[in-house]
Amino acid sequence: MTPPNPHLPPSRHGLVRAPIAVSSDSGEPLYRQLRQALEHQILSGSLVPNLPLPSSRELARELGLSRNTVNAAYQEMLASGIIESHSRRGYFINTQMLRKAAPESAAAPAAGSTVDWSRHIRPRQDAGMPEITKVRDWSSYPYPFVAGQVDERDFPRLGWSRALRDALDPPHLFYSLRDSVDEDDPFLVEVLCKHVLPARGILARPENILITAGSQQGLDLLAQTMMGTNTLVGVENPGYVDARHTFARTGATLRPLEVDEHGLVPTASLGELDLLYLTPSHHSPTNVTLSGSRRRQILDGTRETGALVIEDDYDSEFRYRGKPTPALKALPDSEHVIYLGSFTKFLAPGLRMGYLVAEAELVTELRNQRRYKIRHIPGHPQRAMALLIESGQYHRTISRRRTQLARKWQVLVEALEEFVPWTITAPPGGVSIWIRGPEGLDCVALAAAALEAGIVIERGDVFFDDPEANRNHFRLGFAAISLEAIRPGIKELGRVIAALPAR
Repeated sequence: MTPPNPHLPPSRHGLVRAPIAVSSDSGEPLYRQLRQALEHQILSGSLVPNLPLPSSRELARELGLSRNTVNAAYQEMLASGIIESHSRRGYFINTQMLRKAAPESAAAPAAGSTVDWSRHIRPRQDAGMPEITKVRDWSSYPYPFVAGQVDERDFPRLGWSRALRDALDPPHLFYSLRDSVDEDDPFLVEVLCKHVLPARGILARPENILITAGSQQGLDLLAQTMMGTNTLVGVENPGYVDARHTFARTGATLRPLEVDEHGLVPTASLGELDLLYLTPSHHSPTNVTLSGSRRRQILDGTRETGALVIEDDYDSEFRYRGKPTPALKALPDSEHVIYLGSFTKFLAPGLRMGYLVAEAELVTELRNQRRYKIRHIPGHPQRAMALLIESGQYHRTISRRRTQLARKWQVLVEALEEFVPWTITAPPGGVSIWIRGPEGLDCVALAAAALEAGIVIERGDVFFDDPEANRNHFRLGFAAISLEAIRPGIKELGRVIAALPAR
């Protein structure tokens, strides 16, 4: 039988206690050292109040002490009232005494014992940039128009549970549990190449694929591999804020590029870039689609200058009118395009699983970079995702979710026309609607006033290179809110807007 871990001794109830250190080299008696250690564990919550403390015999054996030493420590604790004796059951923590001592145990450490962390933490180069902030308890509000979240009731729980279970059966178990060092699940890569990427017009081989912990990790790997203080990166303005932070942390210089109703506006400055970051299918945050002519212009221009294009295709599946446009990576002469996609943006963002498609030489380097950051994505969810896709449940969920979101989109558009006093043009895709109000609108004040009325909206100023000059924008997500709550929520928002004083 395997002996117990001497550093984490199990109690008689199978719980694990923190280690206790006593030393005969100390000038303090052993029983007093033991008492202090036990009292610290009690006050810090390491010992469960409703379970008995270990017997003197048990504790003496574990610590290599005499029972007299342990009993002496217990007797002092009993006299002080921190523990109490229950006949034929042993010693228990005195919970009344514990409640009285709780404020003292939570007190700040003594003067001189704190660490000056500013000496040890390296300053961030993006420290002054605006950030997207989320209402943490958004689901508790009656009208949560949040972006980047889903309605958990739409998640394919049975299909995902079945896939997770099957992934723990042979022959899948080996791939679910192994340490693959820097490899991805070959089955997931196979179904990605056969059943997911062709829908976007992309033909890829396994050596062109890297599985990531969401597209955010893909951005980080690319930034750490290809960007530095001498790199000029073009970013959309307005644009995805987290990508800007990721790039800026490498010391790269960001070049904001304007966006209109047809997507990013190509200019002569594209020729100066080292990399260009785009969200062409549904621009973040406005959801406009990059036009076909501009796609060709941008591809040709960047290819001629040797610049690379990062295509973030985070929710192209959700288009409610017309046909989805092919990815940039699907067009001819797109070898210099690096494609980022996500398995879980529509399933559940918390699953954190995406993928990257690029030339094999770059993927090999990114795989090595990933190895020394997180090694690889956990094998169990990788294999489960592959099984979910192969079963057809993945694509059925996309189809069902698209239908549900189309209904929500239609209700939201109609409610905005009825209750909001501005003309709003909603692009035919995405999972949010971007709203540009009059120049006098203050989205910061609006977001605060709306929250007081139970409405969660997202301010839009942070998406711009100059937030202060663009405070008349905000965003309404509609994936997480119920269909029934959309119209009354927008009606209430209209009331809030009418009562809001002009900036």
